[in-house]
Amino acid sequence: MPTVAITEFTDPGCPFAFSAEPHRWRLRWLFGDQLEWRERLVVLAEAREDYEAKGFTPEAMAQGAGMLAERFGMPMSEEVKPAVAATAPACRAVVAARLHAPEQEWLLLRRLRHLHFAGPLLDDPATIAQAATDVGLDPVALEGWAAEEATERAMREDMLLARDPTPAALALKQKLAQTPDGGWRYTCPSYEFRTAGGAAFSAPGMQSSLAYETALANVEPGLERRAEPEDVREVLAWAGLPLATQEVAEVCGTTRDEARSHLEAAGATEERVGRDGFWTLA
Repeated sequence: MPTVAITEFTDPGCPFAFSAEPHRWRLRWLFGDQLEWRERLVVLAEAREDYEAKGFTPEAMAQGAGMLAERFGMPMSEEVKPAVAATAPACRAVVAARLHAPEQEWLLLRRLRHLHFAGPLLDDPATIAQAATDVGLDPVALEGWAAEEATERAMREDMLLARDPTPAALALKQKLAQTPDGGWRYTCPSYEFRTAGGAAFSAPGMQSSLAYETALANVEPGLERRAEPEDVREVLAWAGLPLATQEVAEVCGTTRDEARSHLEAAGATEERVGRDGFWTLA
């Protein structure tokens, strides 16, 4: 069976990466184990002061969350938080999970995103501990792993890779971010597609599901495509964790309003966040 390795450059604190989650779920549904996902952490802010120096305030972040929730449909709390959280502590935790419990890496990243955009501060140790517990990791062990030199080195390697876009990505500088030294880095999320045969495709910045499907068709046309889901309950059972209305809609190829109607009719339970929510089977 042909496979494609997808390197995702991301950050648990990026609202655009969170807003793009429906596209990832769509790809996972369509191609399943034919895709090999690799996470690389951009680390948008090592300290709260990094965001403050750029003019970000809790009020501006809350307003931005409302705008993005309206535009992309993902549930985001619009409350004004007490601070603008750094992302490095959560990134370090995700990398630590990669090194010590790789099967939990993406689950931890996902849970950190969920909690952060539901309200808690991402750099609060209690948030990271809660995310660890929720995905079956010992929070004390995770804290110890995150403090290891190997974890720090791996996170710094991720940061360097994120700041070394491919030539193809550099041709789309409007989808990249400039670094303080005049270089360029990937924005979140950015994807690099590669096959064992050497085919490659760069998709910097947030793209549509169709753009990603087109990239996959170009690098590996032999991928088998799964049939569309027949029911929202099938999608929730397959996912195994709460999905936003927009994520269900994207997987099903329908509108958010239609997805909500089907979820309600199916008796799914909603965790309300901001303007929308996350659903699980009752």
